[in-house]
Amino acid sequence: MPSSELHIINAFVADFARRQAARSVDLPGGFAVYDDDFAHSHADNQVFIDGAVDPEALPAVVEEALGHLPHRMVTVLDDATGTACAEPLVRAGYTQSSYLLMAHTGPVPAGGPAEVVDLEALRGPLTERWRGFLPDAGDEVVRQLVERRAARRRGAAVVHFIGARTERGDVASWADLYLEPERELAQIEDLMTAEKHLGRGHGDAVLATALRMAADAGCGTRFLTADAADWLRNWYERRGFTVVGRSHCFSRE
Repeated sequence: MPSSELHIINAFVADFARRQAARSVDLPGGFAVYDDDFAHSHADNQVFIDGAVDPEALPAVVEEALGHLPHRMVTVLDDATGTACAEPLVRAGYTQSSYLLMAHTGPVPAGGPAEVVDLEALRGPLTERWRGFLPDAGDEVVRQLVERRAARRRGAAVVHFIGARTERGDVASWADLYLEPERELAQIEDLMTAEKHLGRGHGDAVLATALRMAADAGCGTRFLTADAADWLRNWYERRGFTVVGRSHCFSRE
């Protein structure tokens, strides 16, 4: 992927974060996003670094921006910048994770049996999935992690929730689809499958449907992010995705 296209993708990720946020504040080298309605959501209350930054000064910048919160989270969109920031942040007590930027370079599927669904259809399976991920979390934490999805509608020109249903009509697998037709760009995000429906092709149905919808909307660049340490990376590669970049996330409780 040309570096210019990677720049366009990273610019969209930053723009999405700003547009989704209830409010944002500019910082040296980036910005902070906040949403008091989802105070328990680290992703909705964090610092993004999308420009040049002094790595040694970054921990203090984050402390200033997030000092009122019980957590700290920093996303660095550029790989080289994230690598440079790692030592000062780890020294300050942060844990580092890496995320792969993966672009779809294979043939576009003809489509799939999944469909656009509303948040109401996702509440039950999303709640159940989050309780599985975070068994010790309180009801309010889980509620916010489910309801924060509504705020994502602010982030892109078109936001769809794509769901694959069982024969009984329950949503078994789902993902977000963000479309920016003017940039010819689409992102597929947060692909999940209910634990009891794993291994039955529902995730494939969601992915194929999302890719076809993105192509039909004129989005020649279609991408997603995957945890570098997670097996899903290989699953995506088998479905035509190629690693084109890397971002870094640093967190501290």
